[in-house]
Amino acid sequence: MKIKVDNEEVFELSETKKKVIKNDINDDIFEADMKRRARYIIEHKYEQCFKRLKQDWEPKLASKGVQMLPTDPDQFAELVFSQPEYKSRKQRDLIEEQLRTLSP
Repeated sequence: MKIKVDNEEVFELSETKKKVIKNDINDDIFEADMKRRARYIIEHKYEQCFKRLKQDWEPKLASKGVQMLPTDPDQFAELVFSQPEYKSRKQRDLIEEQLRTLSP
């Protein structure tokens, strides 16, 4: 069993690893169970990231006078991403790194 992201293989279960898992998971549902678990992990990561995005940005948007916040998660995220002061994690890390190099 291989797991790919954007057609790039990122993980492969060896036959031995599959047998170890099948010691606990019925062979008839093994593939469906592994797919369910992979989806859960990614969905859980998204949910936690969205929760932090919302906690961080609801007060910022309110302070900018935004009175109606979208209840749809995608629409809320797009509203945040459209803000001129929004910075992705990579951008924030670069800014932090630049500030560290400027500090004595």
